[in-house]
Amino acid sequence: MREALAALRRGESVVLPTDTVYGLCCDAATREPTERLYALKRRALSQPSALLAASVDDLLAAVPELDAERVRTGPFTLILQNPAQRFPWICGDTPEKIGVRVPDLPPPAASVVAELGVVVATSANLHGGPDPASPDDLPPELRALVVVDVGPLPGTPSTVVDLTGDEPRVLREGAVAWPDGEVR
Repeated sequence: MREALAALRRGESVVLPTDTVYGLCCDAATREPTERLYALKRRALSQPSALLAASVDDLLAAVPELDAERVRTGPFTLILQNPAQRFPWICGDTPEKIGVRVPDLPPPAASVVAELGVVVATSANLHGGPDPASPDDLPPELRALVVVDVGPLPGTPSTVVDLTGDEPRVLREGAVAWPDGEVR
C-alpha cells in the first residue's frame, strides 16, 4: 500500500484492484499524471476516464456540485453533469460532463484511494485491450508499474450509465444491470 501511495504522489500510474477489474490509476489533482497515464495506455486525451473515490463523501468533496441523489456505489461508472467543469483533463471532449465511480474497493485499494480522496481510473489495459481480471492479464508495459495484487477479480467491467439527460442511458452493459443492480 505504501509503495502505491508513494508512486501516486510522485505523479506515476499504478494498478489497483476494483470490484470489477484491475484499474490503471493516477493522482487526479493535476493534468500531468493523467497525460502520462493516457500515453502509457495509448489512449487519446479526447476520450474520458472516470474519477474514482473510496466513498461518496470523498467524491462530493472533490466535486461538490454533483447531484448526490444520483450517485450510486458499486460496479457503476456514472456520467453526471459537471457544472464547474472540474477535472477537465479526464473529461475528454465533454468537460461539462464527468464520469465518476465509487466502487466497493478491496481494503488495500480503498486505503490508497481514500488517502488521496480521488484518483483517475480506467481499466488496466492498453487502449482497446481486454479488461484484466488478474495481474497475470496485464500487458507487459503495465506489469512494470506498482501493482496492488488481491488475486482474481470478477473480470466484467462496470456498467456505464449516462445520467445527464432526462432519462438514464446505458452506454455499456457491465457487471450489473441498471437500475436494479442485479449481478450479471
